[in-house]
Amino acid sequence: MRKVVIGAQLSVDGVMQAPGGAQEDPTGGFQFGGWSVPYWNDDALGQFMSHMFGAPYELLLGRKTYEIFAGYWPHHDDNPIGKAFNAVRKYVATSSREPLKWRNSVAIHDAAKDVAKLKQQDGPTLLTQGSTLLLQTLLKNDLVDELQLVVFPLVLGKGKRLFGEGAIPAALKVVESKVSQNGVVMTRYQRDGAVKTGSFAPDEPNPAELARREKMKREG
Repeated sequence: MRKVVIGAQLSVDGVMQAPGGAQEDPTGGFQFGGWSVPYWNDDALGQFMSHMFGAPYELLLGRKTYEIFAGYWPHHDDNPIGKAFNAVRKYVATSSREPLKWRNSVAIHDAAKDVAKLKQQDGPTLLTQGSTLLLQTLLKNDLVDELQLVVFPLVLGKGKRLFGEGAIPAALKVVESKVSQNGVVMTRYQRDGAVKTGSFAPDEPNPAELARREKMKREG
């Protein structure tokens, strides 16, 4: 059985859109394309990414991220990441029936159903990059086993985000965490069962607290 791992670069407020350049994804009027670039002159960040891509994997991509990658990486086979991306199998979530021209690319047309089937097979990890719409489907259908998040120290305000309203509540545990000299926080999270809750409230709340609770109910 194989795992689904989300590999994502995001801002503190969760925006993933266009980390690599102004023309990468300007949809919705996004004005900060390339926001991650100034932080990459850091060995710790490079080591974390090398570890992410060091284990056997196949790529799991949404159509728009696939098109960004397909327009770039086939022309950079001299780059270690490019060489690996060009060689591995790439599963692409798309509604289009147009042929996928990047070699070793396989279209999937029902992401939730098809990824669930892929997880049941033997094979390497299914690793996502970008692909915010696909991520919403994976999170909504409880198909994610691990998150490898690279959080950059900035707030972008708007843009495509990692977590949407459809994400299933789940507890996570940190299995690795580092901070680069540039303040980039790199963390690996794995699933850790259901969300656990508790309360700091006293067993016998005072009248003011009871009144507050009633007011909250009325206000919805």
